[in-house]
Amino acid sequence: MKVKKNSVSLFFLIMMSSAFVVSIRNLPTIAETQMQMIFFGIVAVIIFFIPGALSSAELASGWPQLGGITVWVREAFGKRWGLAAGWFQWTYMIISVLAMLYFISASLSYVFDPSLAQNKLYLIITELFLIWFFTFLNLKGLKISKVISTIGFLSGVIFPVLFLILLTIIYLMQGNPIKMDLSLNVNNLFPNFKQLSTLVLLVGFMRAFGGIEASAAHANSVENPQKNYPIAIMIVVVIGLLVNIIGSMSVGIVIPRSEISLIAGVMDTFSYFFNTFKITFLIPIMGLLVAIGQIGGFSTWITGPAKGLLEMGNEGMLPPFFIKVNKNQVPVNMMLIQAIVISILGSFVLIYADSINIAFWITVAFSMMIYVSMYFLMFLSVLYLRYKKPNVKRNYKIPGKKIGVWISSIVGMIGMVFSFLIALIPPSQLPETHHTLYVTLLVVGIIIVFLVPFIITHFEKPSWKKNK
Repeated sequence: MKVKKNSVSLFFLIMMSSAFVVSIRNLPTIAETQMQMIFFGIVAVIIFFIPGALSSAELASGWPQLGGITVWVREAFGKRWGLAAGWFQWTYMIISVLAMLYFISASLSYVFDPSLAQNKLYLIITELFLIWFFTFLNLKGLKISKVISTIGFLSGVIFPVLFLILLTIIYLMQGNPIKMDLSLNVNNLFPNFKQLSTLVLLVGFMRAFGGIEASAAHANSVENPQKNYPIAIMIVVVIGLLVNIIGSMSVGIVIPRSEISLIAGVMDTFSYFFNTFKITFLIPIMGLLVAIGQIGGFSTWITGPAKGLLEMGNEGMLPPFFIKVNKNQVPVNMMLIQAIVISILGSFVLIYADSINIAFWITVAFSMMIYVSMYFLMFLSVLYLRYKKPNVKRNYKIPGKKIGVWISSIVGMIGMVFSFLIALIPPSQLPETHHTLYVTLLVVGIIIVFLVPFIITHFEKPSWKKNK
């Protein structure tokens, strides 16, 4: 078979897709599930990861232009819903990077003083510095972002994960104490389905697999996509499960569940190992590497969704002010607005949350409610477009013809509705006196997020289309 010029090899697709979904930041959240992480991991793969990967691959190979999910939903249901999808992705980014910023700040504290990881003033100052510094860098163009992301993934994700697993193996071989129940019985492996607060932990695991739709853009140029893309996704599923489960077990083995910090749990684990093996001089070095790894992902995330909204803005769906680009074709005003919003939200949540863990979890739950709403539109779009625009060339299609696309889409949509509702349930760590406030914040927040794109389109003016 003749290989297409500039085609993407199977190996590169696997590596690149892994970079989008493998993150050391999620390990403490998953460790909270203890041995139930195996159950939650399999469920997340079935209802979220595999349907999302297959659907986004078909859509990306049929509509590969810049904009991603914004373009796909627009092709299916028109510009108004396309704007809604782009808006969901943008607001998801704003909320989710708060958790990322908290994690980076906590990891950096181990370079100086680990106690700073629980200091709200330190977290706010570091968060503000990071968002504005990297907004400025990204305004300089995509090349800087790519360099930072590549270095960050190699040095701050791959190496720490492998090193963490190695340390755990040595720790267990030496017969050291284990803080986690590893027994393989029904009560330990499966959650209590009568207690809904235990199911909310599924949201944290699904978050660990978020981002696979971003790699789907390369499905259009992969060698033999109908064969190689599913192979790549299956391998990424295995890599993702192994890294998240084994890495999270490393956290749970040395840190008691009640003491796991959602933002500093990874560095707490490294610190415990380094103290045990008398190599404490590595603590600040590892803190810096872990922080760098997340900085790479953060730098990438703050630019991608803005490009999707820019695509809709160029079609007249947004006021000209929002789609102004600089010489590097970066939407400068949109980037500055999101930096302001992230700064305010990040500081507000930290100031008013009773604990750092609760602040972190609120951002996770709210961002996932937005994310699964976006995914619901994507699953509906791939099904609808298979019938509405069957003649559009797709280098990759979900296997199984129409039955395949129906199964993938229905499983995905049911999974998204279930996940949306589960995120509304207060986690067991949250005091009962705060349950009403927790639910109220999420409901009010999601209503506002849902209404904004339709309010914008209601006031759409013909003059916006003249400003491209």
